[in-house]
Amino acid sequence: MTKSDGSATIALIASDVGVSVTTVSKVLNGRSDVAARTRALVEASLQRHGYRRRSRRPPAVTGHVDLVFHEFDTAWCMEVIRGVEEVTSPARVELVISQLGGRHRPPRHWADDVLHRSPLGVLLVLCHPTESQRRLLIRQRIPFVVLDSDSATAASVPTVGSNNFDGGLLATRHLIDLGHRRIAVISGPSDVLCSRARVAGFRSAHDEAGLPLLPHLVRYGAFTGQAGYEHGMQLLAAPDRPTAVFAGSDTQAMGVIRAARRLGLQVPADVSIVGYDNVPMAAWAATPLTTVDQHVADMGGAAARMLLDLARGVDVPMTRVDLVTELIVRETTAPPPPLPAAAPSSAAPPQPPAPALSPAPVSPSPPPVSPSPSPSPFA
Repeated sequence: MTKSDGSATIALIASDVGVSVTTVSKVLNGRSDVAARTRALVEASLQRHGYRRRSRRPPAVTGHVDLVFHEFDTAWCMEVIRGVEEVTSPARVELVISQLGGRHRPPRHWADDVLHRSPLGVLLVLCHPTESQRRLLIRQRIPFVVLDSDSATAASVPTVGSNNFDGGLLATRHLIDLGHRRIAVISGPSDVLCSRARVAGFRSAHDEAGLPLLPHLVRYGAFTGQAGYEHGMQLLAAPDRPTAVFAGSDTQAMGVIRAARRLGLQVPADVSIVGYDNVPMAAWAATPLTTVDQHVADMGGAAARMLLDLARGVDVPMTRVDLVTELIVRETTAPPPPLPAAAPSSAAPPQPPAPALSPAPVSPSPPPVSPSPSPSPFA
């Protein structure tokens, strides 16, 4: 009979699987010297019997936190670190920073490395562990929090993010209110939740205004300046180019601005541009950037506080926190340029006025002829 009240023992698990108590202990401790098939059988039995360790982790006071980025290549990441460090430093907790090279799921050996370092907790940015890695972290009482999840997460996974749908809605409403009707969006990767949410807000703003959404003006790419530049060149070089572009990040927006200048377009006289994130460089650009502030540092701080509370055994009131977004209007947005003068209609063009005619010369009248006397019929 399966037990689910946490009273299962290591001996019971060993008997159920048909392995030694030592093998079960190795799996529980994250040791790598267990065959993959055996590990899977033991983990399945542990879950089926609802096994729970009896000893509690002592309250966390000092130690370190693993901060794992899916990729570390933008100013946005620096803002996350700044927010996290503002919480961990006063708590005398150190940071160990790593990245996954653009992947959104850690490799198989990642969990073993985490167990070897024995952190107070793990903070994952734009990535999250696989189901088996999640179970392992839970069994080892290593709490984890996901910041700006790349995909929908279960309610049991502590997550901190921002309202990306609302951010996309605010940015697009602003451009529509200025009079723009041909608006492009360049979002992040299409397989990332926040990218899709911002495009959903973009679509909703068009629906509100009764404007058609042109599919070729909806683009996905990396949150980088290079991606912004490449998409910007394609969009802005077209004969029916958009009059405004909503970019998925401030770095992306800088790439679009560079493309506009390369094509001889002025920002915002010829094209308006809105970014996303409000990183510090947005306010100090040559043309200060209109952007959506998702309070990145505050997101990092909120995630760090949640993680430290979990590490100390404190119950957190909410496991899902979404910060509000705010539109920051600066100098890269303006009304669209005036439409070119309308071409002449297809009706026949007016004829030039006829030249004035000189009066025809008048010939002098011939002298009157006196009639000859008719011959007399009687002559």
